[in-house]
Amino acid sequence: MKISYNWLKQFIKTDWTSEQTSELLTDLGLEVEVVEKYQSVKGGLEGVVVGHVLTCEKHPDADRLNVTTVNIGLEAPIQIVCGAANVAAGQKVPVATIGTILYDKDGGEFTIKKGKIRGMESHGMICAEDELGLGTSHDGIMVLDDALVPGTAASEVFQIANDEVFEIGLTPNRADAMSHFGTARDLRAGMLQRGVNIELITPSVSNFRVEMRTLKIDVNVEEPLLAPRYCGVTISGISVHESPSWLQDRLKAIGLTPRNNVVDVTNYVLHELGQPLHAFDAAKINGKIIVKTLPEGTKFITLDDVERTLHKEDLMICDEKGPLAIAGVFGGKKSGVTEGTTSIFLESAYFDAVSIRKTAKRHQLNTDASFRYERGIDPTITEYALKRAALLIQEVAGGKLTSDVVEVYPKKVEDFSVLLNFSHVSKIIGQEIPKDTIKKILVSLDIKVNSVSDSGLGLTIPAYRVDVQREIDVIEEILRVYGYNNIEFSKKFNATVANSPRTEDYKVQNVIAGQLNSQGFHEMMANSLTTAAYAKLSTVLKEEHNVTMLNPLSSDLATMRQSLLFSGLEAISYNINRRNSDLKLFEFGKSYHKYLNGYEEHKHLTLLISGNRNKESWTNGQKPTDFFLLKGYVKAILARLGIEKITNAPVQTDIFSEGTAICYNNDTLVEIGLVKKSILKHFGIKQDVYFADFNWDLVLKIITGKIKYTEIPKYPEVRRDLALLIDNSTTYERIYNLAKQTEKTLLKDVNLFDVYEGDKLPEGKKSYALSFTIQDNTKTLTDSQIDKIMSKLQQTFETEIGAVLR
Repeated sequence: MKISYNWLKQFIKTDWTSEQTSELLTDLGLEVEVVEKYQSVKGGLEGVVVGHVLTCEKHPDADRLNVTTVNIGLEAPIQIVCGAANVAAGQKVPVATIGTILYDKDGGEFTIKKGKIRGMESHGMICAEDELGLGTSHDGIMVLDDALVPGTAASEVFQIANDEVFEIGLTPNRADAMSHFGTARDLRAGMLQRGVNIELITPSVSNFRVEMRTLKIDVNVEEPLLAPRYCGVTISGISVHESPSWLQDRLKAIGLTPRNNVVDVTNYVLHELGQPLHAFDAAKINGKIIVKTLPEGTKFITLDDVERTLHKEDLMICDEKGPLAIAGVFGGKKSGVTEGTTSIFLESAYFDAVSIRKTAKRHQLNTDASFRYERGIDPTITEYALKRAALLIQEVAGGKLTSDVVEVYPKKVEDFSVLLNFSHVSKIIGQEIPKDTIKKILVSLDIKVNSVSDSGLGLTIPAYRVDVQREIDVIEEILRVYGYNNIEFSKKFNATVANSPRTEDYKVQNVIAGQLNSQGFHEMMANSLTTAAYAKLSTVLKEEHNVTMLNPLSSDLATMRQSLLFSGLEAISYNINRRNSDLKLFEFGKSYHKYLNGYEEHKHLTLLISGNRNKESWTNGQKPTDFFLLKGYVKAILARLGIEKITNAPVQTDIFSEGTAICYNNDTLVEIGLVKKSILKHFGIKQDVYFADFNWDLVLKIITGKIKYTEIPKYPEVRRDLALLIDNSTTYERIYNLAKQTEKTLLKDVNLFDVYEGDKLPEGKKSYALSFTIQDNTKTLTDSQIDKIMSKLQQTFETEIGAVLR
């Protein structure tokens, strides 16, 4: 945000230097990033003086050149060779002396030097208006008022405006300071705190008078929630032309390009008071003004000649025939002010900040008006700013007020009430500030003190301070005006050491991350926002469980992820496409879910491996990664965390073509498997990808719980293996459940350790190699007991699934 110092001093009469002022503004939280010089004419005409042409004769060797002698206020006149046809003796002219720097229309500079032109010396240059930057004409030299004294600086003659401009890095919460008046208000509070008693001057609107009521335009607000306050007035008999130089200089100083006197006034008041305004050509308004939304898909051409498709929630300013402007964002081409405009309807309104922000983002429009509306403007100055602008338009464009101010304000925007506790102020700031100083600071910020007690204050916060609605916000205001630099620091150094347990989440993550890094893994951090389409890749994920963004940046970033798998596959696809196909990745992250009873988020650790185990080398052959390699990494993590009482179970999700789950007390701790080729195809991945998903919340719960133990069994466990020839349709889950149902007491674990499918087996068949762990905690098992159990299992498999022992 740019603030003109000359403009600022219209509100505060101060003799402070720009350096002093910028330092105070920065201390107040309005950080001044740079102070730039501004001149209405680049270079300020430094070195250009008034000259009196004493003689003018034709150049002896050039028909189009003249040799002149010019009095520029020195002891002796100087000789200048001039090519202008209109130069003549007796004229008063602008002369650029030797060493003067002038600028061309593109900003390029050139220096006036002593030289010879066709043998005749020339000690300066008599200038045309375009050479001085005073206009565009190059028909001849400028001829000045004959009463001017030779040697007078041209900057005095042409009243060059000099200014200093503050570039303020305004934070989004400081909507109240997005104007010269708002900045001056803050500056005054800071100066009062530093003992400078100064008055804040506001422009008067006492001359606002309705001279005749011949052009009344009624207003109907159909969306009062989106337009809580709307004001308008008509001005007739205006003349639209170029703005006076003072108005142009004000706008140019802050980087705005002047348009015409009416539009320039609306921009002027916008940057002066922070209230956006818009002027409509009254002759182009059919009937009354209607503030409403329009049907989805309505077409509208804006001032930049772009046809835009409106959203059903876009608030529009319309007449009885159609839209005129996008409220608070951009005007329409058909209703804009032109050189032929003779009467206007001037609008000043307070629009809903959220509505304006959504509309501006939808149409990718970022205007000075929308910038302020979407951050929250002052609802109390709507009418005042309208009158201020109307008087300025009369001043620069003529005309008369031809209607009363039409205002629609059904429900007044109320101020905020806050209770301030003195003890909280001291606790937060770390230093006791005198109560009288606190009250003085609050009053200087337009915060009313309604009640005073020994413990605190009852306050009313003005509605324009949308960022001050809590006690802590008020304390921040007190501190920034009191001055952060005025807070004393104790010379005593105090330190506290937090006693956090070893099982703190971040500590455990660091341990596991270090272990995985040492095993060749790379940590990744993917965006939690993803596309809703990924939920269709698995039946376990439901589209109705998607947590969707209200205002997404794009359809690819519209939903919070339900699984970390897909963002991981995006990373693998990206790497493979760049010839990096041997991958080991891990990520700590969260998944997000919407259920009938609310929202949930779950922490995960995921591992992804693909490609070859090791880099290509002549010393060792290539060996691809496989399920058992990943399972080994998973078991190593569990071992490092001390999680030992685990069991294997069938995997429940359908993202795997082959997989298994590791459980703890019947809760799924980790799911491991080979990702389905149909899912990989969606990402353009042709090589196998193995995926492991840890329920990290359960991991932390296990390792942070109280240590429970049971006596180590005194009797040995026994392992027996079976190789079964089964149908391709038979799953490991089916076998696991049959085994557990057949022997519920002594069968401790079932593990699938090999799968074979090949041309040596009958068609439609596959081979599973399974291990069965059997143990009795009360005695040693005998061979006959073991054989009996295995026979029972074998018979069950043969009967239920048609398995054949290999």
